[in-house]
Amino acid sequence: MPQSPQGRAERRLGGSRDRRRAPYASVAAACAGLLVAVVALAGCGASDGADPDWTKAKTSQSPPPKPVWDRSPTSLAAVGDSITRGFDACGILSDCPEASWATGTDDGVRSLAVRLLGEPGVADRSWNYARSGASVGELPAQMAKVAGHKPDLVTVMMGANDACKDEAALMTPVDEFRTSFEESMRRLRAGAPKTQVYVASVPDLKRLWSEGKDNPLGRQIWKLGICSSMLGDSQDMGAEATERRATVQARVVAYNKVLKDVCAKDLRCRYDGGAVFDFRFTGDQLSTWDWFHPSKNGQGKLADIAYRNVVAANPPA
Repeated sequence: MPQSPQGRAERRLGGSRDRRRAPYASVAAACAGLLVAVVALAGCGASDGADPDWTKAKTSQSPPPKPVWDRSPTSLAAVGDSITRGFDACGILSDCPEASWATGTDDGVRSLAVRLLGEPGVADRSWNYARSGASVGELPAQMAKVAGHKPDLVTVMMGANDACKDEAALMTPVDEFRTSFEESMRRLRAGAPKTQVYVASVPDLKRLWSEGKDNPLGRQIWKLGICSSMLGDSQDMGAEATERRATVQARVVAYNKVLKDVCAKDLRCRYDGGAVFDFRFTGDQLSTWDWFHPSKNGQGKLADIAYRNVVAANPPA
C-alpha cells in the first residue's frame, strides 16, 4: 500500500535516528566489554584460580626487607648450656658465671656484656639463663624467661650437649633440633618482638678430640664419660671409632646449618657465620680440669668473637 507523505517522512526520520544511535551503541558496548575485562582481571588476583606467574611478577617488584641491627645494645641476656655458665673455668665441677663469655664480670675474660654495657651496667642490665647440661629441648623455656626482660640483645650458644652423648645413636635428631630452635624463636618473639638475637655456632668437637687425645690428663678425664660419642676411646684409630667421630662431626655441621637457616628468617637475628666452629683453639683455651669446657682464656676468645660480630656493620658471610 502506498504510504502517505507523512508516513514517508516519519520513516526517513526514524532511519536517521537509527543511524545516529548506532555509533553511540557501539561505543557503549565497547566500554561495557572493557569494564568486564578489567573487573575480571582484578578478580583474578583474589580468586583461587590466580595466575601464579602474574602474581609472582607483581610481588617480585618489591625489594626484600633489610635486616634490622643495632650495634649498641644497652641490655643483654644469655641462654645456652655449661659453656655460657662458665663451667670449670674457675674451679672443678662447678659453674663460674663470672667467667662467662656472655655476661661475666671477670677482668681476664672481658665478656660481651662488659664490652657493650660497661661494668656498671652488667649487674642491672644483663641476665644469664643458661644451664649446665642443657640441650636444645630446654631452649624454648629459657627464651620465654628472656622475653620477660625484653633485652636489646640475647645471645644463644646451644648444641654441644645434643651431640655429646654416651653413644652417637643417642644424638638429638636434626629435625628435632630444628623444631626446638624454631619454637625458641617463636617464644622470644611472642614477648619481645624487637629483641636482637646473636647465635653462636656449635664448637668443633672433633678438634677438641684432636687437641686433647695426646694429653695424658685429658685422656684420663675423658674416660669418666665426657662426650663419649666423640671423645670415648680417644686413642682408638680403627675404622669403627673413626666412623663414629665422623658421624658426630657431621651432626654438629648439620646443627650449625639449622642455626644459620632459622636465624636467616628473622630480621633481628645474626648468626656468627661459623666463627666459633672455625676457631682453631688449642689446649690453652681448654679447662685443665676436664679438657672439654673453655678455660678463662677460651671464654675470652668466645667474647672476642661475639663482640666483633655484634658490632660489625654487616653480618658475617
